[in-house]
Amino acid sequence: MNHYKTIEKPSVAEYKDRGSKFLAYAFPIESVDDFKKRLKQLKEEHPKAAHHCFGYRIGVDGNNFRSGDDGEPSGSAGKPILGQIDSKELTNIAVIVVRYFGGTLLGVPGLINAYKTSASLALQLTGIVQKPVLAYYEMHFDYTLMNDVMMVVKRFGLSVLKNEMQLFCRMEVGIPTENLHLCLEKLKDMHGVEVTQIQKM
Repeated sequence: MNHYKTIEKPSVAEYKDRGSKFLAYAFPIESVDDFKKRLKQLKEEHPKAAHHCFGYRIGVDGNNFRSGDDGEPSGSAGKPILGQIDSKELTNIAVIVVRYFGGTLLGVPGLINAYKTSASLALQLTGIVQKPVLAYYEMHFDYTLMNDVMMVVKRFGLSVLKNEMQLFCRMEVGIPTENLHLCLEKLKDMHGVEVTQIQKM
């Protein structure tokens, strides 16, 4: 798998049912920390809300996901939110739904419908993009090789994450997995460039 689908930019949607208001926030994330920051922000923005329920999925192996009901009946909020993310085969995304209680109980079927619908609306309001799966590497090389290294960066569509320019340079890059083998061969053929794989959290 060389590509994955995620959302282009954050979006917000509103859904109402029997007085309760559901605000769904969808946003792209790269890590669990990104998600936690956004959840904290939304709790600060909506301190009077009854619930802050969520679903997120990160990475391409399918193992890094979570959903949370935040006090709603078990499985009535987080699962339907995550279900909407998965129905569109998205990853590196979180949806948080903030609920203001309107005084009327919706029952579990009503809650499932409300959280599912609000998450679905938020996902409809933002574009879905396809991105390359990246493998992360660190390069060390002499400043005189900068032009040669940058030619490889452009040719293979590398993402430069960190770039420290001195007499001896250090660069962190994301290499699209579909070009990985060729790109590494090219870099290793260049005399004076050291390449090591790194884990990106």
